[in-house]
Amino acid sequence: MIGGYKFRNPEGIYFVSFSVVDWLDVFVKDQYINILLDCLRFCHREKGMEIYAWCIMPNHMHLVFKSVGKQDAGYLLGDFKRYTSNALVKAIQENPEEERKDFFLSRFKDAANKIATVKHHKFWQNDNRPKEGWSNWFILQKINYTHNNPVKAGFVSKPEEYKYSSAVDYCGGIGLLDGIVILKPL
Repeated sequence: MIGGYKFRNPEGIYFVSFSVVDWLDVFVKDQYINILLDCLRFCHREKGMEIYAWCIMPNHMHLVFKSVGKQDAGYLLGDFKRYTSNALVKAIQENPEEERKDFFLSRFKDAANKIATVKHHKFWQNDNRPKEGWSNWFILQKINYTHNNPVKAGFVSKPEEYKYSSAVDYCGGIGLLDGIVILKPL
């Protein structure tokens, strides 16, 4: 990992952000967003990903999570990114209505060509910059940051109005993912 950002504590709660290569706006179609949501559901149910907050923006994602299964948080996130990378590239390739297909695939191919270990397409940028939640205050600050990202971007006026985040769960509503762990101030 770059700059000393690492998953050091196996019991830690982590805030991560990761973006599409070249900050491409891929997540403007439900079809692609649903791939991320389905993978988060799978990681929660089958791999022990405890999810505290999430938000999918058009070109990046924020996630506050903890690994409560057998897998290290870094490997769990790596599995998530590998699976979604392959699934998203395949969905773009097979989508007859994707008008930006050639553009996306060309950019993913160019990004892969810059890295010896990637063969065909690189979807996600490398760095996640994991930040461990060292206090309840810090974790809540990252959850608020995650939920306020769509407000800051001008998509909505209140965090709970944004469909693709866990903000509605924190307001007592029912969001798109089951099993969100709601953290409250101590």
